[in-house]
Amino acid sequence: MDAVRTAIAGERHRIADLLDALSPGQLGTTSLCGAWTVQQVAGHLLAAVDAPRGLVLSTLAGSGFRIHVANARLAVAIAKRPAGEIADGLRRHAGNPFRPPIVGYPGQLTDLQVHGQDMRRPLGLPHGLPLDHLRISLDFLTSGRAVGFTPRKRLAGLRFEATDLGWAYGDGALVSGPAEALMMAMTGRSQVLGEIDGPGVRILAARLG
Repeated sequence: MDAVRTAIAGERHRIADLLDALSPGQLGTTSLCGAWTVQQVAGHLLAAVDAPRGLVLSTLAGSGFRIHVANARLAVAIAKRPAGEIADGLRRHAGNPFRPPIVGYPGQLTDLQVHGQDMRRPLGLPHGLPLDHLRISLDFLTSGRAVGFTPRKRLAGLRFEATDLGWAYGDGALVSGPAEALMMAMTGRSQVLGEIDGPGVRILAARLG
């Protein structure tokens, strides 16, 4: 198993451990990902590797074959399982070899890292992500392959610098801060804008709405 797949497996295990430690009230807390609860975010992460084929096809058809709508509905459906069952599924599929089209394994790792923080941050449970894993996600988000993660126009004309990683991308008004905060901002989480700095933050904030 290569380094990225190993990182993916590790994130699935960490999210499973998180689920096991949360109370029903915490599982029902609204995450940073739209209107999803913490448990529904976990349902989304499991659906990527454990949704029954029949459910996937019926949900796609019922969603007019709109992928993002179908993904949202699948997440809600899978999240109806008990949290312990979702956690067990993430552990069971930790090493699942499924490779998403276009975004590949770097996109899968980024999805896990971003959504893991979507779950932890509203609960006051930040999780220190390994810097080498964050580098993979930052490289992916700025590669042009991040379909569905960040529109290219969101990053255009800005220079991003990770203050804890020695990583930089782009030209223009500076946006600097910890690698994790940059990752979350690039993927549309305006809640982290207070953690980054530079003249480009105002531009980025306007683009995030």
